[in-house]
Amino acid sequence: MSLALFRSRKTQPPVPHEREHEVAGRTLPLRIVENDRARRLTLRIDAGGRGLRVTIPPGLARGEVERFLERHRGWLEQRLAKVPVQPRVRPGIKIPLRGVPHLVIHEPGARGTVAVGEVDGQPALFVHGERTHLPRRVADFLKREAKRDILALVAKHAAAAGRKAKAVRFKDTSSRWGSCASDGTLSFSWRIMMAPPAVIDYLVAHEVAHLREMNHGPKFWALCRALCPGTDRCKDWLKRNGNALQAIDFG
Repeated sequence: MSLALFRSRKTQPPVPHEREHEVAGRTLPLRIVENDRARRLTLRIDAGGRGLRVTIPPGLARGEVERFLERHRGWLEQRLAKVPVQPRVRPGIKIPLRGVPHLVIHEPGARGTVAVGEVDGQPALFVHGERTHLPRRVADFLKREAKRDILALVAKHAAAAGRKAKAVRFKDTSSRWGSCASDGTLSFSWRIMMAPPAVIDYLVAHEVAHLREMNHGPKFWALCRALCPGTDRCKDWLKRNGNALQAIDFG
């Protein structure tokens, strides 16, 4: 989501490029990016409400950016109200794994990294090692699970589509769940492992379909639905629930 406003032509001292901005009861990182081609101020909220980005023309005065943010405080508050507050990964929180909430339990005395089990019949993730490393260990666990599941799904869908991926990469992207480069390299956000299996399957089918159709035209969607019959339902699930998954703080 974004908002833009044309700038005036005054030039004053430059604005800082990174700082924090308080809005809607949250303190969010704010990045201010100069773009030589920009003719207006553009404000964007990162996926999951994890930060703000303002794109400005070169040499814009600090005061103009501050006034721009203040004028659109209501716009920000309205949209941030729809975004869940970032839950930080810690003992006692529930993290979904393949769509099923798992209770995070810290076991500092145990060896290893993360193990899947149950506590009183409730799915759980047992995270070993020092407390300070717990969020990273959970993130690393999701990355390993993503690599295992998604590589298998890429092979399945690529064979059905009659194409072959050049490479498969895993990232923590805030703007998209997956991508297909022109050279055939597929990229996926490992956070998708928190979604139900059908949604993971859809995302992989979507990106594999781009190996044949580098667009979102009728032929692309026909192929995507052939690879994944639940495309429309899963696409809608990701649209409704994706922000909540992006908002989880693994830092």
